[in-house]
Amino acid sequence: METIATRLAILPFPEIDPVIFTIGPLAVRWYGLAYVAGILLGWFYARRILQRPALWRNATPALTLTQLDDFLLWAAGGIVLGGRLGYILFYDIDAVLDNPIRAIEIWNGGMSFHGGLLGTTLAMIVFARKHAIAVWSLFDLVAAVVPIGLFFGRIANFINGELWGRLSSMPWAVVFPTGGPFARHPSQLYEAALEGFLLLAVLAYFVYRRKALKNPGLVTGIFTCGYAASRIFVEFFREPDPQLGYLFGGWLTMGMLLSAPLALAGIWAILRARRAAVAAT
Repeated sequence: METIATRLAILPFPEIDPVIFTIGPLAVRWYGLAYVAGILLGWFYARRILQRPALWRNATPALTLTQLDDFLLWAAGGIVLGGRLGYILFYDIDAVLDNPIRAIEIWNGGMSFHGGLLGTTLAMIVFARKHAIAVWSLFDLVAAVVPIGLFFGRIANFINGELWGRLSSMPWAVVFPTGGPFARHPSQLYEAALEGFLLLAVLAYFVYRRKALKNPGLVTGIFTCGYAASRIFVEFFREPDPQLGYLFGGWLTMGMLLSAPLALAGIWAILRARRAAVAAT
């Protein structure tokens, strides 16, 4: 039966199968393709940045193209392992303690951006030390391209009909198959637009127009602040994870709680970069 909420939703949910195709027992999903596309396109964009020596201090890029190619596997490992471990620790620890095998049941969902960020950060630190690379410059290069992966990841969330928003009567609200007969904010698309497309454009402006890579740490700080602000804003429209709900006062969510320290870290990185620039003059 059609409800009022359904009639209010004029943006139909796309009938897209989360599984693109299967080969025997192997199922290729849009979510997995999003990770691959994000990593590969980010790698391609990073190569383009490295090929512009004028963007770097003293015209010396942070690392060589060969080193960037080697780092690709490190980044992929940090994203996947960190993202999965982060989800378990931040969102699903009780269920995993009750059933440890759930930790490897990735088909049941569960990747955390904040965990992936920690995993990738650790990979960058170890890789930079191993190859004698300035760690802040590596941070900046990766930060400049991360929004590409965020964009594809959020689009995949929308296709999967997961991580949907709170109830809404807005004309672009969507009735998700797993969200009951209610129109909801397509919060995945909000995140794709803000932490994906918009943040990528802002960072590109600072990289290409303001030559921010000449000031190590500045791009990292801008990315971190931009992501945290985008995530906290969208959390007001996104339904909290059902196993956690609201953490305090009927409004605070885990996404907000994890993003607040990122905003502070981003401000610190920007101030640190500015102080270093002043000291160098």
